[in-house]
Amino acid sequence: MKRKGSRFERELLNLFWDNGFAAVRVAGSGSSSYPSPDLVVGNGKKFYALEVKMRKELPLYISGERLRELVMFSNLFGAKPLIAFKLPRKRWKFFTISDLIETEKGYKIGEENYHLGKDFEEIIGKYKQERL
Repeated sequence: MKRKGSRFERELLNLFWDNGFAAVRVAGSGSSSYPSPDLVVGNGKKFYALEVKMRKELPLYISGERLRELVMFSNLFGAKPLIAFKLPRKRWKFFTISDLIETEKGYKIGEENYHLGKDFEEIIGKYKQERL
């Protein structure tokens, strides 16, 4: 499973580079003694620390500790924390912490909040999605 996750991280890394952002995968993210996201990206104006997730279906659960580490890193680094989430045959969706649903052990993205995810173009500033 780790290899598949790495493939999705590289896919997203290339997408950011192809759109004018510098992007790096953080080695050992999730296994370091320091908080570290999966990707750090920026273009001089926008800076993001990303936790990258993929699942075959909803819901996606994220531990409270993992999210706290992402927020801690982001605050120290000066980046906005985001969850980048990919479902099969769907486009990447990006979630802020406030988009997530709090659970007993952490947070989740489910049917009830998946629609809150922003598209890649919205994240990089190419357009704003209209919310009805």
